[in-house]
Amino acid sequence: MKHHVRLSSAEIGSLWEAYMLNGMSICIMKHFQKYLEDEDIKPILSKALQVAKSRVEEIERIFKAEKFPVPAGYSDQDVNLSAPPLFHQEFSLSFVYAMGRMAMINYAYITSSVARPDVRDFFKRCLQDSVDLFDQSVNLMLEKGIYDRPPMINYPKKVTFIEDSSIFTGYLNEDRPLNTIELSEMFLNIERNYFGTMLCVGFIQTVTDKQIKKFIEKGKEICDKQLKFFNQILVKENLLGTVPTQMLVTDSTVSPFSDRLITQLFTALNKIDITLIGHSLSLSMRSDLAVYLTKLLAEVLKYAQDGFEILVKRKWMEQPPQALRRK
Repeated sequence: MKHHVRLSSAEIGSLWEAYMLNGMSICIMKHFQKYLEDEDIKPILSKALQVAKSRVEEIERIFKAEKFPVPAGYSDQDVNLSAPPLFHQEFSLSFVYAMGRMAMINYAYITSSVARPDVRDFFKRCLQDSVDLFDQSVNLMLEKGIYDRPPMINYPKKVTFIEDSSIFTGYLNEDRPLNTIELSEMFLNIERNYFGTMLCVGFIQTVTDKQIKKFIEKGKEICDKQLKFFNQILVKENLLGTVPTQMLVTDSTVSPFSDRLITQLFTALNKIDITLIGHSLSLSMRSDLAVYLTKLLAEVLKYAQDGFEILVKRKWMEQPPQALRRK
């Protein structure tokens, strides 16, 4: 007789979070899909939307089988499909690309944290689907000439090693040329913040709630500061700053999404941003980068707390499943 294994706390938390994030993405992609005319982008967006829907359905099935409450999540009430397009068509491709990158990071971690075979298989499929969507979006961006490549460097002539511990002090100094690992982290930071900037610009011009608008404006300010800092370093290093992508925001002033969804989206993006800033900090040995990333991490943590407080105050924050208080 096969023994039924209940979901662990890690499995419940991972499924719950995936349900919320995919529900949010469905609302956003429905808005994109309504106005999308680009025949090259259509299949990718359609697949991304179908994948998100199937994930939500599968999580619902698992929760119902466990007699576990299905989260309220997001619905058609959180998207206004009669609103004009807020972003130009290329942004839907940027969205699939950016969310695919974030999903790969998230699902890879989750897959290593769950044990029940059906849940593990589910997240393995989530990871593979995210890889496939990321591949397709990168390939199309390359075809359209809108993929911004990281800086190029000359290949080294030979392998070298640090031979004297005194050199290590110099290695931390900001006068040292950037290494390829630091360059990669800087590029990904710049790319991520261009995406965030476009989201901010679009939402600032459509959100009417003063507190939410102020929150988004603060997010744009943080994005702008990061772009300025990292691009200035690249210019100083004669590597040129990363060329900004075109502004893909229309002139619409009608919000296609609920204030709750927008605030939750920023909260979700803050979570992955905190993870990636910490990752950059662990790999960046130059003192100027380490100092800046440490300050930035504190600033983003404070910003994330501000968003959380808005959600709680307005009763928009659905309570994640938690353990019983036994004291």
